[in-house]
Order: sequence, then C-alpha cells, then structure tokens
Amino acid sequence: MPGEGGKSDMERIGLFSEMEYITVGDKYVSQYDRPFNEAASKNKQMLPGGSKEMSDLQAGYFEPHFVRIFEGEGYANLNQVRRKRMMEEAKKNLGKAFLPSNGEKKSCGVGSYYGTIGGPVPFFSAQSKPREKYEAPGKNLYTSPGKKGTGYGYANVTIGKPFTHSADVYDAAKLNYKKDNEEHHRLLKGGPFRLNLYPKEYFDTNPYFSEKSLPPIKKAEKKEVLPSPFKPSSPGKKAGGMKAGTFDPYPSHSADPYSAKSEKPSKIAKVFHPPGGPKSRPIESIMTLNVKR
Repeated sequence: MPGEGGKSDMERIGLFSEMEYITVGDKYVSQYDRPFNEAASKNKQMLPGGSKEMSDLQAGYFEPHFVRIFEGEGYANLNQVRRKRMMEEAKKNLGKAFLPSNGEKKSCGVGSYYGTIGGPVPFFSAQSKPREKYEAPGKNLYTSPGKKGTGYGYANVTIGKPFTHSADVYDAAKLNYKKDNEEHHRLLKGGPFRLNLYPKEYFDTNPYFSEKSLPPIKKAEKKEVLPSPFKPSSPGKKAGGMKAGTFDPYPSHSADPYSAKSEKPSKIAKVFHPPGGPKSRPIESIMTLNVKR
C-alpha cells in the first residue's frame, strides 16, 4: 500500500520485489517419513567397483602394468657378497686363529684334579698330618657311687644323719584328755550348785503331752459296694438330622388361633415405644451344623 510521499512498502524497505514462497502448494511430508539422504536415491551415483585383494595378477594393482622400482640395475648374488665381506674382515687379523693343543678334559669323578690347570692342592689333601704320640692322662679321683633315691622315704641318702625313731602311742590324744579331765575334777572343791525351788523344766520334753483325756476313736464308715457297675441298655444315639438322638419325639404342632386385634390407644394416653436396638444376624441351628458334619 502506498504510504506517505507516494512510495510503496517495498520501495521504502529497499527491495526490488516481494520474496517468493518456495513451499506454497507442496504436499506435506512428515519428518519421520523423510529419507536420510534424499540425493543418494536420485540421478546417477559414483560406483567404486568394490575393493581389490592383493594377488599376483595385474588386477590387484592400480597401474595397468607392473612398474619396477629400479630400471636397469644389475643382478647381485647374496652369497657372493657375504663371502667378499668375510674375506675383507679376515685381512684385518694379524696372525693365525688360536687353536688349543688338545680338547678339554673331562673329570673322572668328584674330587679329582684330572683336567685342571693347576693340579692337586696340597692343602686339600686327605693324608693325615704327623702328630705327637698320645699320652693318656692320669686316673680320676675315685669316690663312692651316688646313693639311689630322692631322699623322701629312703634311709641313708641325705648328707646328714638319719633321724632316730621316736615311739608314738596310738591313743595319745585320748589319754592326754583323760588325764586333764581327772586333774580338773581333782581341783574342784564340791559338787554342782542345785536349787530345790525349780519344780520342773521350762519346756516339756514332749510337746504333744496333754492332761485331757483323748476322744473316742472314730470308726471308719464302710461304704456299700455295688455288685456290678451300671450299664445303659443301649449306647447314646448320634444326631442324624431326624431327631433320632433325642429322648422325646419331635413335638406335635399346636394350633395358634388368631386373637382379636387390640383397639388403638387414644391420643391422650401415649404408649411408650422403645427405640429399635441392634438387629440379629441369621444363625444356623445346631442340628444343621451336625447334619453338615
């Protein structure tokens, strides 16, 4: 739209023309259905032809024909080169090679000096050295042999003299007590002091003693022994769901006549009606439980 001064919006922005919309009218394609590389599936692609394996054929190389590294080089024999080098090294020797006069000698046993350079060593010789004549020393001091025993329970095995035997009376303690008791009674001047005012002892010798006469002896009552125990005529009957285990047969039905309805109380005299208490639950009878068992 033209604005102020007669210029359009495109002229004021500085663009020659309005930008085109590229995706106008294109079909919607989800981002999940788009190919990863769309250009790889259109037009011709570069085909490398696969990898080549190394072989003796010319197809295993990049060049159309085999190219040598050295063109026109001479043939060299490795054995000839090795011999030539050995001859040059041999010229450096001043004299002939050292050769031993004989081969090495093998020992003929443990401790043998055969084949050694120095030979036998006199220090390690097994020959005995000369010694002076042996003179036996003098005799030892002879004493009486030691006495056998540990000293406890054995006689004449200690340094000192043995103890002499002293007689010991068998009932010495009893005889000494008897003598001391006689000496004690001899020193007493009179008998024991006794009072006549003491009629009897403080405690009776028999705690169950009583001056009252004993009651007559009760005779044990003899119970009448029945000749034989009571046995019922027949064993007890088990409940089988039909009143077979009861003493009396099933009670007969008694008719319950309808009674006349009571008249409604007047509104003046109100009757007390207690509130409804907790309701009982259905309970199976004992007979039904016995039948199920």
